[in-house]
Amino acid sequence: MKNEVVRIPVDGAHIEGALELPDQPIGLVLFAHGSGSSRHSPRNNYVARVLREHGIGTLLMDLLTPEEDRDYSRRFDIDLLVERLRAAAHWVKQNAATAALPVGYFGASTGAAAALRAAAHEESIAAVVSRGGRPDLAPPAELRKVKAPTLFLVGGQDFGVIELNEQAFADLVCEKQLIIVPGATHLFEEPGTLEEVAEKAADWFEKHFK
Repeated sequence: MKNEVVRIPVDGAHIEGALELPDQPIGLVLFAHGSGSSRHSPRNNYVARVLREHGIGTLLMDLLTPEEDRDYSRRFDIDLLVERLRAAAHWVKQNAATAALPVGYFGASTGAAAALRAAAHEESIAAVVSRGGRPDLAPPAELRKVKAPTLFLVGGQDFGVIELNEQAFADLVCEKQLIIVPGATHLFEEPGTLEEVAEKAADWFEKHFK
C-alpha cells in the first residue's frame, strides 16, 4: 500500500491531498468534497477505505487552500472547484505512480456538480459517482456533455434533493443510474446506509475501470 501526502500546484498555489494506492490498483478515484467539508471528512474517508479494499486507489484533497476556505463564498464557487479538480486530474496523469490508471470522480454535495462539470470537459474520465449530490448546480448543457458512466446515490429521506437529482439525471445522455437508498437522510448517518453507498460506488468504479 502506497500512502503519501501530495501537493498539487494550482494557480501559483498548492492544494494538499492524501494519495493512497493499494497493491496493483485497477484505477484511481479523485474525491470532490461538499461545501464546508475537507479531505478529513469521516464519510468520504470511509468510502475511500472501501474503494481501496476493492483495489481502487484514492486521492482525497482539499480543492481550496486554507486561506480560500475561510472565505465562505468560495465554497460555492463551482467554477473554481471545477478548475481545481481538472488540475488534479492532470497532475495524476503526470505522476509516475498514477499515470497509467483509469480515473474516476466521486463528488458529494456541491462537489458532485464540480465532478460532473469537470467530467464534461475531460473525456478520459472513466466514471463518476455522486453521493447526496447537487448535480442540479451543473448547467443542463454541460450535463449533456458528460460521457463518463454516472451513478447518483441519494437518500430516500433527502426530500428536495431527490427531486433535484431526478431533474439532473434526466439531462444526462451517458450510461447512468439513479439509486435511492431507503431510510437515508442527506448525510447517510443512518445504520447501514453509508455502507451501502460505499459498496455501490465500489461496484460502479470496478465495473467501469475494467
